[in-house]
Amino acid sequence: MIEELKHEHDEADLAEAYRIAEEAEGGSRQIERGIGRWLVPSIAALWSIFQLLLPSAILLDSTIVRSIHLTFAIVLVYLTHPMLKKPRLGAIGRYLGAKDRITVLDYATAIVAGIAAFYIAFELIMVQINPSYSGIETRQGRPIFRDILFGIVLTLLLLEAARRSLGPALAVVAALFILYSFFAQHMPAGLDFRSVSLTKYISKMTMSTEGIYGVPLDVSANIVFLFVLFGALLDKAGAGRYFVDLAFSLMGRFRGGPAKAAVLASGLTGMVSGSSIANTVTTGTFTIPLMKKVGYPDYKAGAVEVAVSTNGQLMPPIMGAAAFIIAETVNVPYIEVIRAAFIPAVISYIALLYIVHLEASKLGIEGLPKEELPQFWSTFISGIHFMIPLIFLIVELVVFRHSPSLAAFRAILALAVLIPLENLWKAHRSEGGLQAGWKGALVKAFCQIRDALIAGGKNMMGIGVAVAAAGIIVGVVTFGLGGIITEAIEILSGGRFFLILVITALASLILGMGLPTTATYIVMAALTAPVIVTLGAKNGVFFPLIAAHLFVFFFGILADDTPPVGLAAYAASAIAKSNPIKTGVQGFSYDIRTAILPFIFMFNPDLLLHEVQSPWYAAWVFFTAMLAMFAFAALTQGWMRTRLKIWEYFALGAISFGLLMPGLLADHLLDPFLGVNSFTEGRGTTVLLGAVFLAAYALLFWRQGARERQVNPAR
Repeated sequence: MIEELKHEHDEADLAEAYRIAEEAEGGSRQIERGIGRWLVPSIAALWSIFQLLLPSAILLDSTIVRSIHLTFAIVLVYLTHPMLKKPRLGAIGRYLGAKDRITVLDYATAIVAGIAAFYIAFELIMVQINPSYSGIETRQGRPIFRDILFGIVLTLLLLEAARRSLGPALAVVAALFILYSFFAQHMPAGLDFRSVSLTKYISKMTMSTEGIYGVPLDVSANIVFLFVLFGALLDKAGAGRYFVDLAFSLMGRFRGGPAKAAVLASGLTGMVSGSSIANTVTTGTFTIPLMKKVGYPDYKAGAVEVAVSTNGQLMPPIMGAAAFIIAETVNVPYIEVIRAAFIPAVISYIALLYIVHLEASKLGIEGLPKEELPQFWSTFISGIHFMIPLIFLIVELVVFRHSPSLAAFRAILALAVLIPLENLWKAHRSEGGLQAGWKGALVKAFCQIRDALIAGGKNMMGIGVAVAAAGIIVGVVTFGLGGIITEAIEILSGGRFFLILVITALASLILGMGLPTTATYIVMAALTAPVIVTLGAKNGVFFPLIAAHLFVFFFGILADDTPPVGLAAYAASAIAKSNPIKTGVQGFSYDIRTAILPFIFMFNPDLLLHEVQSPWYAAWVFFTAMLAMFAFAALTQGWMRTRLKIWEYFALGAISFGLLMPGLLADHLLDPFLGVNSFTEGRGTTVLLGAVFLAAYALLFWRQGARERQVNPAR
């Protein structure tokens, strides 16, 4: 039934959604003729093979790896993205905006950009081949003419590549930062610092690992690529469809079943994809038509998919590319990032399940008939092999504490073995048996792996260019801009820590509307995360460093559904046939619950399990935080078991705050009266206050039930 409904859906709408996703992830060109038809897939697949060889067969200097990684990314961008997004009138306009072929100009630009990106690797390789060669490392701070020439070319072509693949936002911001650094001493008092010379700029940005070739590009090259490739392999093997069917078999028959299935399916796919737009298209093509079928308005059906797909980047174990950069920036093992984000991510998802339940209750929407849904056990068994590499990955990360790159590499190997075995098993169960079908099964497995290698490279080119371009901004900040930003935010906020957080959140949302999450995080982490830490300490607010970085990360993710630019909303609205702005606004209203969590964990690090050693207390924090999110969801929806009365809005607000911030209340209400004694040790007052608010929530829920029975005695 699900497949039939997908076919019934307007093919033009689905094509538009896939177009948006394809342009966001893999380039806007659909090459129909010329050598580009095989050149682009070949380069993308070669890049994937190179990245797979790094942890297993090739030992290269880290800077060489970064340089090669950027070379592949920037070349692919120029081959897959025309200079003009839409062809213009006239021969020149059509030439610069050609989407059915790669022009001679783009070939030439790709070659020049690739040479400029590879220049530092060439210099380092020459030193290894000929130790007497005077390499780039001996010229730090004293670049020669060709260093400057290649540095200028790389900067300009990298900004243009960012504009083509990501839109103008990152390129414009980076260009403004570059101009600022060169003219800084001419700025007004308080905004000035010593201007940067061209020699100093080139030395830092293109000849060292402090600018373009910085830590973000290193993480992209050594960790992120493998996880993206792992997700591509799962997708090509059919895991996306399996997760959707499994979600419908579990949730489809309940009230608002298709929406609940959308939440579960996107949570499962989000664990491995790390892309909100890809999540929207992968699951939305099935879930949005079914949500509309059972009674959800078109814009709400799209908004549910936007909200869950955006939140997919929060779900461990992958959490999107930026999470790996957080680990490197904060200098903690990746498992610590997973641990810190676990409670906020999971309770946010469970709360969204509750929100769609409340929406279904308000609209009187029931579930789908059982006979129209896949059977759970047969569905679960049919794709249980997809769980093996996922479990393998989690065990590698959590139990054995292996590095993310090693864990992803081994999970990819496991999946590469499973794909042909799955196809051989299907051939064995087919009518002709294994003897007749083994060749076709192996050919299909080869095609799936080949397509995944191509998809991995194409999906990574935007990330590779984004982190390199963002490295320019990070480098400029270290020239002297960081202190100015700290002073400016302190003046704007009047020194009030909460306003500092609000300014950071708004800046992340605005910047993130035109950037992928990874680039948003890198830029905001360089500009504002140190400010949050510095000014927080001045205000007497102390929190773990990772909290500041997760704060920026969360709001970078939320920018994906923030109108008017959120691409996830446009993809969902194309499928739902709804207004994209209305869809984005509704999706953001669902995501308000996620937007409050970063503010909460800045003041309540227990949510990040910071210094929480007791598993019982960790479980208590999870349980109370989950019910707090339920209360907040009911508050935002104006509905619990029936419509809320005015006083119930205030009651739910107080319950949400009390359950999420019991430590703050304990510090100001109970501890001053109780004093420090054995009762307060081990967070005793925090638990006591939590229990009081839980009792209040239970009482309110019971009163709502009594009123519901009066309105509808049948229930």
